[in-house]
Amino acid sequence: MHKNTPASRSRLIPMAPRDAHEPGRSASMLELFFDLVFVVAVSIASVQLHHALTEGHVLDGLLTYALVFFGIWWAWMNFTWFATSFDTDDWLYRVLTIVQMAGVLVFATGIEPAFTDAEYTLPILGYVVMRLAMVAQWLRAARSHASVRRTAQVYAVGIAAVQVLWLLQLMLPEVPGMITLVLLIAVEVAIPVVAQRRGTTPWHPHHITERYGLFTLILLGESLLASSNAIIEAVHDTDALGPLISIAALAFVVTAALWWIYFWPPHHRSITGFGGTLRYGYVHYLVFAAAGALSAGIEVQIDALTGHSELSDLAASFTVTIPIAIFLAGVWWVAIRDHAGPLVNTVVPLAAGLVLCDPLIPGVPVTLTAMILVLVVVILVLHPPASSPSAPLPPRQPRSRG
Repeated sequence: MHKNTPASRSRLIPMAPRDAHEPGRSASMLELFFDLVFVVAVSIASVQLHHALTEGHVLDGLLTYALVFFGIWWAWMNFTWFATSFDTDDWLYRVLTIVQMAGVLVFATGIEPAFTDAEYTLPILGYVVMRLAMVAQWLRAARSHASVRRTAQVYAVGIAAVQVLWLLQLMLPEVPGMITLVLLIAVEVAIPVVAQRRGTTPWHPHHITERYGLFTLILLGESLLASSNAIIEAVHDTDALGPLISIAALAFVVTAALWWIYFWPPHHRSITGFGGTLRYGYVHYLVFAAAGALSAGIEVQIDALTGHSELSDLAASFTVTIPIAIFLAGVWWVAIRDHAGPLVNTVVPLAAGLVLCDPLIPGVPVTLTAMILVLVVVILVLHPPASSPSAPLPPRQPRSRG
């Protein structure tokens, strides 16, 4: 627990940067509560992607999912990195966090219209609520501590300006509006790069990677739910009993293997510098989105087996294997490759490519993928991560020149 300075009469704690060398730092109860609302948003996005894919609206479904998932991922990630630097856990910090949670629920309410009617009003309004709460947090950090004042001000001004643009975007017609969405996303992801050049905010490697791991567990849990749905479907469809039970078992094996692979490397050693931190944070968009899409793919595969999908059996199988391949490649890129020997660094990316061949092999879908992933896990067990001393933590925040 961080060392609190004396609270003021308003019961607020000065928002000084947290100590990056703080021992025993872990996710707080507020952060775990915060993650719960994202379970709702992720679940709705996965369900709507499933419907879009199984109805044959592949390109529209994937584009909408990519845009919607950006809002989920970016809001979650910005809160997480801010919390690792400035979490005071006083009443104002909690209230602003709860406001962000309310924004997530508004965002989640608008996910279905985004998929069905390309209507982004509610997601954008919910997103703006989340981001304006972050503006308030950054302004408080700027006011509280001189060492991060310039960086915090850039964050606050940049985020606030983009939110105005998000609201103006709602007045644009559909096609230009979609182009503007992509441009505004590019501006959003550029803000931390620009702000951190003014001065790096401290981060706690173990805390950050624990938070990413917890969110990964949420996403993989969606895949376990999809596996359970296969069993439920099997009870009501005796004609597809064998294949559905096989899909459920194989999906469970695949999900367990992905969990094993994700948590094999020492993630905290991957965010010791600014470049590595950006890579770790941004590439996780692909990792998270792929994990969320996997559950949708499993549901699509169930629909194909029971004759309720517009997709061919081949296309339905790819909705499972492509997310798995992206997940493997992303985890390898951000966490495995720097801490593994030549064999592991060959096997993991090769496995990402081989699972794409699964749909081309006759038989029960996902069988080859499950076998490949189990083999990867066996190799990881036999070749643990390269042992090395704990990675150096980020340097302490320099004193302000002002």
